[in-house]
Amino acid sequence: MYRMFLFISGQEIFIIFLVVLLLFGANKIPEIARGLGKGMREFRKAADDIKREMNTHTDDIKKDLKDLDDNIKETNDDLKG
Repeated sequence: MYRMFLFISGQEIFIIFLVVLLLFGANKIPEIARGLGKGMREFRKAADDIKREMNTHTDDIKKDLKDLDDNIKETNDDLKG
C-alpha cells in the first residue's frame, strides 16, 4: 500500500521532483510549497465555513419541522378528544 501513492511509483515521484527542481530551482521550491500550503489552508477554511453554515441552517429547519410536527399532533389530539 505504501508503494502506491496515487498510482505513482517511487521512481516516478523522483523524476517529477527532479523536473520540478530543474524548472524552478532550489530557491523557488519553498516559496511554491508555502503558496500551496496557504491555498490548502484557505480551501479548508472555506469548506469548514460552508459546513458550519449548512449545519446552522439545517438546525433551524429541523427546529421548524419539529414545531410543525408538534402543532399537527396537538391539533390531531384536539380533534380526537
